[in-house]
Amino acid sequence: MKIRIEQDTDPLNPRTEWDNIGTMVCFHQRYTLGDEDHDYDAADYDGWDEIKEAIRKEEDVAVILPLYLYDHSGITINTRPFSCPWDSGQVGFIFVSKKKLRYEFSRKRISASLEARAKEILEGEVQTYDQYLTGDVWGYVIEDDNGEPLESCWGFFGREYCEEQAKEALEYQEAQEAQREPSMVPAPVCASA
Repeated sequence: MKIRIEQDTDPLNPRTEWDNIGTMVCFHQRYTLGDEDHDYDAADYDGWDEIKEAIRKEEDVAVILPLYLYDHSGITINTRPFSCPWDSGQVGFIFVSKKKLRYEFSRKRISASLEARAKEILEGEVQTYDQYLTGDVWGYVIEDDNGEPLESCWGFFGREYCEEQAKEALEYQEAQEAQREPSMVPAPVCASA
C-alpha cells in the first residue's frame, strides 16, 4: 500500500463554514475577505484607529487584533505586519466580544489568562484562514499495490498534519489487511489410528 498526498482544490472556507470564536472584519478593494456578516463599512470611518474604536464600543470587545495582508502572486494574512511596504498593509481586525468569551468558556469574569487564551485562539483562526488563502489544505489517498484507492480523506489544514493522519490511516489499513490474510502456517495434520 502507498499514500498519495494532494492539494485540496475545493476546501471549506473556515470563515463561512466553521464556528469561530472570533469575528473577522476586513476591507479590501479586490478581495472579499474574512466574515461577511458584519455591518462595518470602511467608508464610514477616517482610518484604522477610528474603525478599531467603533468596533471596541459597539461590540464590547475583550480582545482585538489587527489583520495585515500581503498581496504578491497570491495573498497571505497575519496579525503582524509584513516587511514589504508596497505589497502589504492592514486590511482589518479580528476580535471577540466579552459576551461571547464568557459564553464560550462558561465564565462570569474575564481574567488576564482568559484574555491571553482568547488571543491565542484568534491568532490560530487567522493562521487557519491563511492556510485556506494560500492553498495549504490537503488530502490523502491510500492505494493498494495495484493503484486502487482503499481510503481517502480531504480538508487537512497544513501538509504536515495531513501526512500524520495519512500515516495513521495507512497503519490501520495494514492492520486490517493483516487480519484478513490467511495464515501462512500449515494446519496440523492429524494421524488416523
